[in-house]
Amino acid sequence: MDFRLLIKNGTIVDGTGAPAFKGDVRIAGGRIAEIGKDLRPSGYERVFDADGCYVTPGFIEAHNHWDGAVWWSPNLEPLASYGITTSINGNCGFSMAPARGDDRGREDIIEIFNFFEDIPVPPMRKMIPWDWQKWSEYKASFERNVRTPVNFAAFCGHIPLRLTVMGEDAWSRAATPDEIAQMCALLDDALSAGAMGLSTNQLDYDKHDRPLPSMLAEDDEYAALFAVVARHPGATIEAIVDHFMRMTGPETSERLGYLAHKAGARFQWAGLPTLKFQAEPGKRSDALHERFKAEGVDAWTGYTHIAFTFLLNFYRTLFFAQTGNPVWQGMVDVQDEDEKLRMLADPDWRSRARASWDGQHARDGAADPNAMLLRESEIGSGPVGITLAQFMAEAGIDHASDALAEWLLRNGPGSIVLQDPWETDEAIILKLLTDPRSIGNVSDAGAHGKLFCGAGDNVKLLTDYVRDRPLLTIEQAVHVLTGKLAHFFGLGDRGLIEVGRAADITVFDLAAIERRPEEKIWDVPEGDGSRTYRYTRAPAPMRLTLCNGVPTWDNGAITGRFPGRFIGPEPARETLAAAAE
Repeated sequence: MDFRLLIKNGTIVDGTGAPAFKGDVRIAGGRIAEIGKDLRPSGYERVFDADGCYVTPGFIEAHNHWDGAVWWSPNLEPLASYGITTSINGNCGFSMAPARGDDRGREDIIEIFNFFEDIPVPPMRKMIPWDWQKWSEYKASFERNVRTPVNFAAFCGHIPLRLTVMGEDAWSRAATPDEIAQMCALLDDALSAGAMGLSTNQLDYDKHDRPLPSMLAEDDEYAALFAVVARHPGATIEAIVDHFMRMTGPETSERLGYLAHKAGARFQWAGLPTLKFQAEPGKRSDALHERFKAEGVDAWTGYTHIAFTFLLNFYRTLFFAQTGNPVWQGMVDVQDEDEKLRMLADPDWRSRARASWDGQHARDGAADPNAMLLRESEIGSGPVGITLAQFMAEAGIDHASDALAEWLLRNGPGSIVLQDPWETDEAIILKLLTDPRSIGNVSDAGAHGKLFCGAGDNVKLLTDYVRDRPLLTIEQAVHVLTGKLAHFFGLGDRGLIEVGRAADITVFDLAAIERRPEEKIWDVPEGDGSRTYRYTRAPAPMRLTLCNGVPTWDNGAITGRFPGRFIGPEPARETLAAAAE
């Protein structure tokens, strides 16, 4: 159906960063047909009154992990109610394809998504067809089987490339020239089919404390893969680097950034750190960021404008792995409840757990019992709503590790602890928000459903930085969330309100929207007919969200329509490129 719509009386913020203006926008055939003042309705055209509202391009989520959940939760709730029209996935070196055509190859991908992104195993095994080996075959299967309310885009991950070609050897050695050639052929298949580019990971270690396969890639492997990316217009490289554990981010970013520059490929490094405990490596990365710009290196740093929230679920959390506490992480990785309880009560385990707790990486508040809120009890025993430090005082327990073990024994290992967010460096965030070579709106939404939900971070930028203080203009914030991202990712048909472009549009009253508190809902299939929970948010809400000209959120409700497309880099438009520069 052709939704013909005239949005009247709004304040248009077009995504370029140019001043807002009053006007009307006409949509027909899924595209922006006309922009002007006092446009008159034509026959069979719905008129939407946007008086008192901003009319902007639909927001782009620059870093999501809906790769798995899109197969069993295709409404991707709550994205439409937050004005989001495009979701970019396949990040961090993790993607659904390519995949070896055997059980071990499939299980490798499932295990990686489960451990690093908290994507549940049962629906990954039972609700995804796994009828592909190449990335192009994955895209074809997606288009046959899935419908979404947002445009869906995805990188090709370096890790499945290595696993597909090298098998289990990918975890232990460098690639041979023949293996590199095979990886390049698979990457070329992906990019030819519309992948956003190549994502790679130089941060994470798995549950066996092994560096991920991409971390074993030598310069010749990276150079060959980057050369493939450079041959595909609009394709980009994303590299996840370490400003969190071993603090190798500056050196890794320099290494890969110059390899990408030599190949002639656009490079995103995620990224310049915005937390205060990262200040020392942050200074070196900031200097590298400025050097890249001065030397004309096409390198952009990704960042988040808020600190991620850690909700510690003791069946699934990366918190202890990423703070260097292997004994507590080992307990988390055990999935049998009785075995968990036995470990928590065992004096020998407790002794080792104390030493592991005391040896964690130095992070502001990482092992501070004053920063850990005992939030939810699995069996209702309690106490809840107090900090771990308060529980230590009440129970007469001297060590935080012993106190947490005792609280879990009383309340069940399905109980939840909230770790206070680390303190952000707002000066760095403001610098990046207005920097010409930065990638914002990195949220991790779609991952870590039992830890946090990143969906809605885009609205936090509009309310906190624009409306409530203000530190940015509405034009600057909308540019960060739309036109700037579309330019970087080569999405030449999106990101601006301009005649002829795809009608990805959102309408909102800035005074009425909020990044709503987290809510616990039980809608994730377990594969046996039961459901487990995830955290999400209530609608912001927007007044109207259009994806490809079709309403997906309309005056307070999801419409149930799925006009999203599986998209890749599109031909660039000069107006968008000029605006971003």
